[in-house]
Amino acid sequence: MEYQRAQEIVASPSEYEVTYNNVSVWIDKLHDDGKTATVHLRRSLEERSEVDISELREEYLVH
Repeated sequence: MEYQRAQEIVASPSEYEVTYNNVSVWIDKLHDDGKTATVHLRRSLEERSEVDISELREEYLVH
């Protein structure tokens, strides 16, 4: 994923599904370096990780 796209998703989180290593996550924060983000698993607010934005994937939801 590109940094710009991650910013758009953070602005409207309920409209998008994002995965990291095939696991659904929320993007909590984009870091100023433009390369990393803090995410947490959708089912667990406790477990947060810093990951490379390039490893995040936007999943297309079928409505």
